Amino acid sequence: MATFPKLRTGAVMQYPAVTVTGYSNQVVRFVDGEEQRYRDSAGPLRRWKVDLALLDDGELASLEEFFEAQQGRYGTFTFTDPHDGREYSDCRLEEDQFTLELEGESRGKATLLVREVRS
Repeated sequence: MATFPKLRTGAVMQYPAVTVTGYSNQVVRFVDGEEQRYRDSAGPLRRWKVDLALLDDGELASLEEFFEAQQGRYGTFTFTDPHDGREYSDCRLEEDQFTLELEGESRGKATLLVREVRS
């Protein structure tokens, strides 16, 4: 299984590190107005917004290779949560597009959205 690439510092994210925890709940409404609720997953699911700046050419190339290997939202990989160091082994990218910006020498930037999934 693939692993989300680390920066030259060993980190996977930079500050501010945004993590969102949520649940996948569904509601079925019946004709008589009653509702039935159920959860699609066994527990909370996490999302991370990975904003990266001041990246050098090697870090940009590593991110681009990773994105291409995952084929956008298709592949799964392991992502390490920067807040608690826990590895989440079933994660996907949320988008099929990836934009790298080069603002100068060793000044690239990129944003990736990562989400935990359970198959």
